[in-house]
Amino acid sequence: MSVRTSQRIRTLATRSASTVALALALAFPAHAAVPAPVDQPYPGTIVLNVDATNLSQQIFQMRMSIPVKPGPLTLLYPQWLPANHGPNGPITQLAGLKFTAGGKPVEWTRDPVQVFAFHVTVPEGATTLEAEYQYLSPLDTSQGRITMTDDILGVQWPSVTLYPAGYVARRITVQPNLKLPAGWQFASALETQDRQGDEVHFKPHDLETLIDSPLFAGRYAKTFDLDPGAKVPVRLNVFADKPESLEAKPEQIEAHRKLVQQAYKLFGSHHYNHYDFLFALSDEFGGIGREHHQSSENGVKPGYFTDWAKSEAGRDLLPHEYTHSWNGKFRRPDGQDVPNFNTPLQNAQLWVYEGQTQYWGNVLAARSGLVSAAGARDALAATAARYDSVAGRAWRAVQDTVNDPILNARRPLGWANWQRSEDYYSEGQLIWLDVDTRIRELSGDKRSLDDFARAFYGIDDGSFLPAFYSFDDVVATLNKVQPYDWAGFLRSRLDGHGPGAPLDGLARAGWKLVYTDTPTDLVKGADERGKYTDLSYSLGFTVTSEGAIRNVIWDGVAFRAGLAANSTIVAVNDRVYKADVLKTAIKEAKDGKPIRLLVKKGNVLRTVSLDYRGGLRYPRLERIPGTRDRLDGIYAARK
Repeated sequence: MSVRTSQRIRTLATRSASTVALALALAFPAHAAVPAPVDQPYPGTIVLNVDATNLSQQIFQMRMSIPVKPGPLTLLYPQWLPANHGPNGPITQLAGLKFTAGGKPVEWTRDPVQVFAFHVTVPEGATTLEAEYQYLSPLDTSQGRITMTDDILGVQWPSVTLYPAGYVARRITVQPNLKLPAGWQFASALETQDRQGDEVHFKPHDLETLIDSPLFAGRYAKTFDLDPGAKVPVRLNVFADKPESLEAKPEQIEAHRKLVQQAYKLFGSHHYNHYDFLFALSDEFGGIGREHHQSSENGVKPGYFTDWAKSEAGRDLLPHEYTHSWNGKFRRPDGQDVPNFNTPLQNAQLWVYEGQTQYWGNVLAARSGLVSAAGARDALAATAARYDSVAGRAWRAVQDTVNDPILNARRPLGWANWQRSEDYYSEGQLIWLDVDTRIRELSGDKRSLDDFARAFYGIDDGSFLPAFYSFDDVVATLNKVQPYDWAGFLRSRLDGHGPGAPLDGLARAGWKLVYTDTPTDLVKGADERGKYTDLSYSLGFTVTSEGAIRNVIWDGVAFRAGLAANSTIVAVNDRVYKADVLKTAIKEAKDGKPIRLLVKKGNVLRTVSLDYRGGLRYPRLERIPGTRDRLDGIYAARK
């Protein structure tokens, strides 16, 4: 190549680069940076008005008045929601956004990088910016969780709120107002200023408290006092599709009252002025379990009270969410010490935040009598079996699963057993059982994880201010309770790859995981409610009542036969599919008879033979002869 040719190529390249740069500049003009949050008070009080009366179309209508001064202003829609553990603010449901000042339109632009941010320029002379917009509650579960029906609604304030950038959330004051459907009742941890007909005016709150204080309202509602006569009230606020679902028997409410007392005995403190369980019993309103400092959102099917005998498997929900007032809301991981709701969260300690809460939820359910000791053991057996079969442990440690709320946001997985999901919840529960029984063993049963709970969560009784902690803080408190190499103990379980789940705590408690051909009542009830059959520990999948294959176990029997969760069983051994037909085939296979499945994938039918002789297998716990039953002591109510 000649020198002249080389120079010409460089010149063309330079011109080309300049052209590209110009095109990019035109396509993406310079934009105002999103101001970083500063610990300073926002001047004035923001007024937020929410109209929640459009039940037929499930639309929340908002008007917001924001004190402003002329010049650039950036407003944020909450993105990182603490109880969600990820950037899951439902911004796609925000619509119709318009701003005005002095009755004249003010244009907005979305930040091209931080897409939850909206830039406006406040005109000269303006002192208030008016915003109008809607939150479109999903109309179908495929669009998200339904938060408004003809009989129940839920106001999650981050879904309906904008706030100014450049300020720490707790230094922004908001005065919320709500218009309810005619005659409806509501409950919330927010302090009410007054109610005039169907319009509710709340006291001004800092933004952090507002976002953390959701509201349930409904046509049919009933409130139960769970701590009669106490200076610090705890209330169970129940909303239902039908009034008959609200009818609770005295002994059922008494179990919930015992939950409060058992929690106080465990933690030795409280961190709220009052606590409100928001509890929806509905076929239409979206199911939920979400923690807040002075309340919790809980949603289950209608038969919680009226079909009490069959609802035991779900009665650890309220104990779990209540525990979060101490663990997750008062004591918080240091990675969750963020200034506002658009600063990324770090989830490294979710195995404490959620894992230990899962443990205490199971324990407090038993101690209060919401769940029988046998039911609590059956739930523990189901958890132990599930996580003992997680093939994905071979490549992915449970510590890494704390990133799943950010990576996956709870979307369905094709191979959950191999990919792993938010396993820090229930595998975390097993780790904390391991810790509890190890403390008991080392101390000669003089101390337990109860002592850790009182030392770690019982500080600053009555304080609302969050107390943040690190891994080292957890280890230090454990060492005060019982000296041991807790750092090595925990890291080996969090960062290890098995094989199998951490079941040492179960053995130390005097029990072992076994499999029988008869399901426990808990498994049977879960199958009936979910309308599926769980064959995870035999054929290696679950199957719906219509024959759709789900949750195939990686490298299990069905996996090795080439099946995936994209096929439907049409027939079993030449008989039309029914759950009982498949179970019979599994039993008969013990005698050498083959299991032949006619399966449909798309428009293709094929026959699959399963090589399996092990019969039906369901998990349960069995006592280890000659050992101490520490599990019985863990589940026993505290005096």
